[in-house]
Amino acid sequence: MKIISINLGQERTLQRKDRLERTGIFKSPTQEPVKVTKLGLERDVVVSKKHHGGPDQAVYVYGAGDYEWWEKELGREIAPGTFGENLTISTLESAQFKVGDYLHIGEVTLQITAPRIPCGTFATRMNDPGWVKKFRQAERPGLYCRVMQEGSIKTGEPVSIEEYTGETISILEMFRDFYDKDKSEEILRRQLKAPIAIRARKDLEKDLQKLLAQP
Repeated sequence: MKIISINLGQERTLQRKDRLERTGIFKSPTQEPVKVTKLGLERDVVVSKKHHGGPDQAVYVYGAGDYEWWEKELGREIAPGTFGENLTISTLESAQFKVGDYLHIGEVTLQITAPRIPCGTFATRMNDPGWVKKFRQAERPGLYCRVMQEGSIKTGEPVSIEEYTGETISILEMFRDFYDKDKSEEILRRQLKAPIAIRARKDLEKDLQKLLAQP
């Protein structure tokens, strides 16, 4: 397993129905080494900081294994970076991972924190009004990661996997549970025990408080 593309975004404007939206989802490959910091890749643009980026979603990873599936599904080639990922990694299929698993790339260590939840910006970028539904049904969400160890990376570097040994859930379980609006106390507590991203943690903690407050 290795990095086949490092992708950096520049701010662009999208027309979403009746409004213009600034976004950093358009990312292009770079052949230069890139510094990975606690807040992501240097020179990468994050516009909507309420929903993207931050220390627990600093790097978004997508795999060539998932891209190959999409290419068959859509009947066309898809260039690395199309899904807005920072790193495109050979053979990787995101549904096989758990929250907490580590990706080691040279001196850099990433820890998986959450799946990607598709949004309207993603659908507009793909020029497909039905994309959110398609992406959900495909269950190939990609991997958001926090940066445990900073450093520089370059295209072609090998990637090794270290399984997380603490209490956790699978990325696919977390992805599916996101769409369950009536999560049980058991599901909420199970997710909260895993090293999930802070945005997801805050939402789940609110859900648990509401559930426990019910008569």
